[in-house]
Amino acid sequence: MKPTIFSGVQPTGIPTLGNYIGAMKGFVDLQHDYDATYCIVNQHALTVPKDPAKLKKQTLQLAALYLALGIDPNVANIFVQSDVPAHSQAAWMVMCMTGLGELERMTQFKDKAAKQESVGAGLLVYPPLMVADIILYDAQYVPVGDDQKQHIELTRNFVDRFNARFGDDILIKPEAIFPKAGSRVKSLQDPLSKMSKSDKNEKSFILLLDEPKAITKKIKGAVTDSLGIVKYDEENQPGVANLLNIFSSLSGRTIEDLVEDYGDTGYGRFKGDLAELVVDTLAPIQERYQKLLVSDDLRDILHTGAQRANEKASVTLARMEKAMGIGY
Repeated sequence: MKPTIFSGVQPTGIPTLGNYIGAMKGFVDLQHDYDATYCIVNQHALTVPKDPAKLKKQTLQLAALYLALGIDPNVANIFVQSDVPAHSQAAWMVMCMTGLGELERMTQFKDKAAKQESVGAGLLVYPPLMVADIILYDAQYVPVGDDQKQHIELTRNFVDRFNARFGDDILIKPEAIFPKAGSRVKSLQDPLSKMSKSDKNEKSFILLLDEPKAITKKIKGAVTDSLGIVKYDEENQPGVANLLNIFSSLSGRTIEDLVEDYGDTGYGRFKGDLAELVVDTLAPIQERYQKLLVSDDLRDILHTGAQRANEKASVTLARMEKAMGIGY
């Protein structure tokens, strides 16, 4: 029996190449080794004001991209969070057993709250919803980035608290799976910062749906240095190191092999070959995405996924409700 794994991604727009290399590419591999559940967490997106039509569109876009990347709905289960009521039901129970201080100490809450004039309660209590997402599917493992460490610890602490109070083994305590160091893609214009689609400089990131000409231009315009030597040195040549990480992740070649190949030949051939690699990697994904987005298959897959998720989540929810005395 395969170990269970859960991952949820917010539909906040088209993901970047960094999202793909750092997380989404790994989801395709993980589905074969784990009993995988992949969720488009559209309810989390409500913590900040959203245009309803845009949120609906982005939810379908993300689902189509998941499938275009290679997620097989016959192997892994993929669904939309709002189609499974157990998420919000379990989240309320998690909230009732989570201290206010725990939530106020969450780094992401403090960061986001500082940038907003008015802070909605949802921004404070979305971590319990994230806890509910994970525990409903008895997830043993959760692939996350470094910025989500606090949320995994919150989940683990909640499971310990719940089981200690109501009985051992009611809930499964998950462990985090963190991405490899080389998969943390940096900005093409500021290699000391991570690649982000919220960056005001559009030259700093590559979106998965960018056209080939745009991709090539961004790669060739990526910040490097005046040394002209392709060498992996994160401290002195962070721009080149970032491009090497991208090249290695997409090609499967080692950093050492790439350095030996390109070495002191300058950055022109290196960047040109990398641009071609990125374009060739994304082209079939973009083609499958466009076909899925206009087909009935996408909605059928999400509907079937929601049915499966409802069946699994309702079992865990029932255990929680029975333990807490809800029902009669």
